[in-house]
Amino acid sequence: MPNVTQLRQDHANMARLLHVLSHRHRTLVSGERPDFRMMREVVDYILDYMQGFIIPLERECSQMLCERSTEATPLCKRLIEQYHTLHTRLSKLSDNLDSILMDQIVPMEQFNSDLHDYVESHRDYLRAERQELFPLMRDHLNDEEWQQLTDAIPHAREELERLQEAYPELYAELTESDVETA
Repeated sequence: MPNVTQLRQDHANMARLLHVLSHRHRTLVSGERPDFRMMREVVDYILDYMQGFIIPLERECSQMLCERSTEATPLCKRLIEQYHTLHTRLSKLSDNLDSILMDQIVPMEQFNSDLHDYVESHRDYLRAERQELFPLMRDHLNDEEWQQLTDAIPHAREELERLQEAYPELYAELTESDVETA
């Protein structure tokens, strides 16, 4: 059975990023001004990660699984649709953060709602991957295919080192957070 440790580490790192956004959301709900620059760093990082890693990995993984399992096809389609919805929501948040940081007027109630919806949707997506996709991967991919996928996954340590250099404040918050990922 292939090892899913790297995928689980990847999910833990994403859960930490979502926790940072969730914390900023609670700050906003309490009536205080959150650190919008920190939010911008998180959103930029997730967008880069989605484009450079998640899209290519999902494409390759979906193709492999759909060749082997009839139950994989509807799941892969559903996850891809969820992912596109996430990406659209995150892009909207990115645009609104740009506007906020340029001191343009953005309705905070709508921004708050959009932020909350994005974080919860992304958590749901991660949960579906963990509970539905990972077991299919374990059951239907051979060792060679598994190796192709794990080689495509950025190593968590390298990603965190890059994050530390690019976003030092964000990295500090991530390493201090204790986030439940199950």
